[in-house]
Amino acid sequence: MTEEQRIGQLFLLGLANDQLGVAETEAIRTYHFGSVWFVEQSAAGAPAIRAVADAVQALATPDTTAGIQFFVAANQEGGIIQSLKGPGFSTIPSALDQSAIDPATLQSSAGLWGRELASAGVNLNFAPVLDVVPPGTDAQNEPIGALQRGYGHDPATVSSHALAFMRGMAGAGIATTGKHFPGLGRVTGNTDFTAAVVDDVTTETDAYLAPFRDAVARGIPMVMVALVKYQRIDPTELAVFSPTVMRQMLRTSLGFAGVVVSDDLGATVAVANIAPAVRAMDFLMAGGDFIISKTVAPANAMATAISARASTDTAFKARVDDAALRILRAKATRGLVRCA
Repeated sequence: MTEEQRIGQLFLLGLANDQLGVAETEAIRTYHFGSVWFVEQSAAGAPAIRAVADAVQALATPDTTAGIQFFVAANQEGGIIQSLKGPGFSTIPSALDQSAIDPATLQSSAGLWGRELASAGVNLNFAPVLDVVPPGTDAQNEPIGALQRGYGHDPATVSSHALAFMRGMAGAGIATTGKHFPGLGRVTGNTDFTAAVVDDVTTETDAYLAPFRDAVARGIPMVMVALVKYQRIDPTELAVFSPTVMRQMLRTSLGFAGVVVSDDLGATVAVANIAPAVRAMDFLMAGGDFIISKTVAPANAMATAISARASTDTAFKARVDDAALRILRAKATRGLVRCA
């Protein structure tokens, strides 16, 4: 692979209107972006989604991605956060409702939901949510509790049910993403729409980290990092830019060897006052691997900046290559890398 192709592997590019448009196609060909995701709430059904996914995979050429196929992702948690609906997709209950289902039954159901994703050409799910919302605080917790995205209100319940969901998806060949490390259960604002969201409770040894620890121990391939500042962990940086969060806590303390994924660095209000180039550099240098960008323009700017710095900074180039290798290993595990 060329260096530009390796840089392209670091990106999950959003598909505007859940279509492979001219802008997305041009960005993939120019910047060699290696993964995409469906960004909208779609009721088009599995055949329509499959057509888009197949068109994306057709771009996995020697010139564009060195023949490496794409991760095609969606937010298929359940409840309000079920991006893909319509013919071919079951109606998935919210995570809170899933928490009332026996874990063995939930695993079986998640296997069905995963097979539906696979039949639609989707191979990566931005789920399960591993955040723990304290009892009685759902209404105040805008990103998780108010939307019924949590698997209960104590770490043990969240672990048992989120891991059942993960196992079901894995059995169907779907890579999963535990989120949002180190937890959104104690915040009020939603980082998609609110800047300067702060958690002043969670610590590096917090009991509410148990679902993340359990998911890592059971082989979850990806962990998404939050766009929140954790005052008792790193009061100076958002988690997604914090070496303390990603290197010290996630890599060293939890022993995570998989892919560290950003929350959206393209369109969220939480990073709107930071230049795209700086977002990308800070995330990678703090220990992140996989950059989500909902929109094309920031992704293009980030890729350009990464390429320019990698051409002159050998330490940064090594960090880029390390991140790309982690993503390629995750792809190889799922048959997306074909060796001659």
